Amino acid sequence: MNGDAGVMSAYGGGSSTAAANDDTSLIRPNFKQKFRPTVVQMLIHQVLVNKLAGRVYDSEECSAWTREIADDIRARLKELNLDRYKFVVQVVIGEMRGEGVKMNCRCFWDPDADNLAQDLFTNDSMFCVAAAFGVFYY
Repeated sequence: MNGDAGVMSAYGGGSSTAAANDDTSLIRPNFKQKFRPTVVQMLIHQVLVNKLAGRVYDSEECSAWTREIADDIRARLKELNLDRYKFVVQVVIGEMRGEGVKMNCRCFWDPDADNLAQDLFTNDSMFCVAAAFGVFYY
């Protein structure tokens, strides 16, 4: 089964209804229009594997890779048709050198409507952490 089809079907095939697009009086997303971390994590994982599998860490290329990965994740999030959401995507690539890395973030948001998803890719030479934040626009 194609992984893209599973992600898109979780949101009703990627199509949105005219009523959902035109209703600006909603103060909370309905269940079908919520940012679902498990679905978005699968999407992020697919992008990371597609972009980084078989690559070796190269400090000269990492800047371009992070931009490509972030742009691809953001474009795929927009395909989910979560019309009232704003997305922030953060991607970090580092070299595997046997050292520990800790990452943390803090956000001020509505826990009922806003959420985040993240995934980690590693191979022998590098690690990549990608996080996508979905913030409902009131």
